Amino acid sequence: MSRKRWMVLFTLLLLVGLSGCANDPPSMRIFNERSSKANLQIKPDAGNTFNINDVPGGAGTAYQDISEGGYLVTATIQNETVSPEVRFVASENNNYTVVVMNSTPPALRVDATEK
Repeated sequence: MSRKRWMVLFTLLLLVGLSGCANDPPSMRIFNERSSKANLQIKPDAGNTFNINDVPGGAGTAYQDISEGGYLVTATIQNETVSPEVRFVASENNNYTVVVMNSTPPALRVDATEK
């Protein structure tokens, strides 16, 4: 292989390697395993609280980017008196799914996966 081709190959490998080092912000979504709809309040340790409302039973939302840091999530579930809570810490390059579990009493779980 000629020197020119080696340089092109090296440059391409370097660019591919560097693109894998990018830091993506954390993302989160909601998945509701219950049969009734759920409203969730997401309260970051720093910043403004936001709500994700009317998540139908058996459905999930799309991922949305969030800031790094701690979060307290509280669910209000249709026809339930218990409002379960869960706390998690979001870090870059991760996706988080807050699961409204189909359990008695209602509970929340956070699943994390790498982007």
